[in-house]
Amino acid sequence: MRGGTSRGPFFLREWLPSDEHERDQTLIGAIGACDPLQLDGLGGNSTLNSKVAIVSRSSRPGCDLDYLFAQVGVGTKTVDTRPNCGNMLSGVAPFAIEQGLVSAQEGRTTVRIYNVNTGASIDATVCTPGRQVTYEGETRINGVLGTAAPILLDFLDAWGAVTGKVFPTGQQIDVVDGLEVTCIDAAMPLMILRAKDLGLTGREYPAELDAKTHLLHRIEKLRILMGARMGLGDVTHSVIPKPVLVSPGDGPNSIVSRYFTPHKCHSSHAVTGAIGVCSAFALSGTVASGIARSPGSHPLSVIHPQGQIDVEVEIVAKGDTVAVSRAALVRTARKIMQGELHLPAYVFSDQALATEVAAPPAE
Repeated sequence: MRGGTSRGPFFLREWLPSDEHERDQTLIGAIGACDPLQLDGLGGNSTLNSKVAIVSRSSRPGCDLDYLFAQVGVGTKTVDTRPNCGNMLSGVAPFAIEQGLVSAQEGRTTVRIYNVNTGASIDATVCTPGRQVTYEGETRINGVLGTAAPILLDFLDAWGAVTGKVFPTGQQIDVVDGLEVTCIDAAMPLMILRAKDLGLTGREYPAELDAKTHLLHRIEKLRILMGARMGLGDVTHSVIPKPVLVSPGDGPNSIVSRYFTPHKCHSSHAVTGAIGVCSAFALSGTVASGIARSPGSHPLSVIHPQGQIDVEVEIVAKGDTVAVSRAALVRTARKIMQGELHLPAYVFSDQALATEVAAPPAE
């Protein structure tokens, strides 16, 4: 399925091995992770297409579904289940309804999803005319051709879900290597920097940023350092925290963002990253802070290389300060195919495979 601006296979949990190691080996084989081109699997030579959703009925009170997200490696035999993915999340409710895990209602169906990775809960509302999922509609999202049925994602408790704190270092701004940095845990652990502090405008295209190897090395060094300060341990082989470069938007309610995945700049933007950026933008005292905002609902926009993501943020009073209590946005999804996946024999072989594969020659 395509979920938002990402793509990958969706599995019911019962379709996969119960043993975690065997499950991960299955996902590596399904994506073809060991090869940078991912020729032997369903991946697409990009972290955006090396994603997996694992779905099951939830036993948690008030929740309908459990959703475990897996980021599978590109050219590496790795599976990371620490982050969430909001783009893939948009496909969870349609998938679950079609698989019979949830009964569709007439017109629209709202499903509460528990994200196993982070412990956050999200309400997903999908179009179900005639009690059937439809993918056809008039909603357009930047980064995807055509239009589709809208899927509303309402994040309810994503603030501090991974680390236990909205600002896990204990500071809203840390100064490291001469740079001011905000580390925030809001739907996704992020490390946010001002683009101008790195000599950038913030509106560079992803290919321009990816070509700046010195910049990427500096960002990665900071990411590893701040990951440890955020309580995430050694993040050398993890995709969190995600680095973000921010710059002024087109008005008081927008901010420009360049989001890294984490070693390349995202061609558009992650949904969870947009919620994190908007949270830092809405709150005072961060490197991304905009105008002071009072309690209430605020429509904000994250401008990315292919357009923008509109996020409605709810701010509530919390003592002498304010906090973000929820965030909602619209995505789309599409079922691309349904069938039987054939795995190569080496997936379950005891013979070790190289974790790093040489990069292919330039085309």
